[in-house]
Amino acid sequence: MIQALRKVVTFDEFVAKYPDNTGKRYELHDGVIVEMPQPTGDHEEVVGFLAFEVTRECIRLNLPYFIPKTVLVKPLENESAYSPDVLILNRPNLVNEPLWKKESTVSQAESIPLIVEVVSSNWRDDYLKKAADYEAVGISEYWIVDYAALGGRRFIGNPKQPTISLYTLIEGEYQVSQFQGSDRIISPLFPELNLTVEQIFQAGKYPA
Repeated sequence: MIQALRKVVTFDEFVAKYPDNTGKRYELHDGVIVEMPQPTGDHEEVVGFLAFEVTRECIRLNLPYFIPKTVLVKPLENESAYSPDVLILNRPNLVNEPLWKKESTVSQAESIPLIVEVVSSNWRDDYLKKAADYEAVGISEYWIVDYAALGGRRFIGNPKQPTISLYTLIEGEYQVSQFQGSDRIISPLFPELNLTVEQIFQAGKYPA
């Protein structure tokens, strides 16, 4: 269960105090500081596998992208700041980010080719709040990786099945494509990426 510390703070107050030295992760949701739950091992295996595969594709294509360890994504229209599970940054545009050098924070769509959120107990944030805010920022591609089928039935169907929802920005609005089972992921950003949903959900444990 996510614990929210209900005192409303500004983004500047948030970055001045968090993260602290306890190793815990926090996000800011409309001025409310939210302590993120400790992820499960399965969650981290999926995150690590995806980060590795996307990095390998960036290297293969000689793209000026990288995956940072700890960076905040701040929508300009509200007092929020998110720490995605996998964040792809476009290095050449970081010179245009006013908060990058001091606070390792990005706000411009040109800096963020792709965000991946791997679903845990806070699935409503991924499907509702973050999808809306990432759309407002103009982030061109957003993946919701729901390996344990935790999301609501209105998002992943009934009966619920492990699903990857891929949101693509088209004329300022997200259009979603969904992939399950043996489906190959179709990514506009990485059209030659050869990964199936099963491979991702098995966290790289390919069949012999």
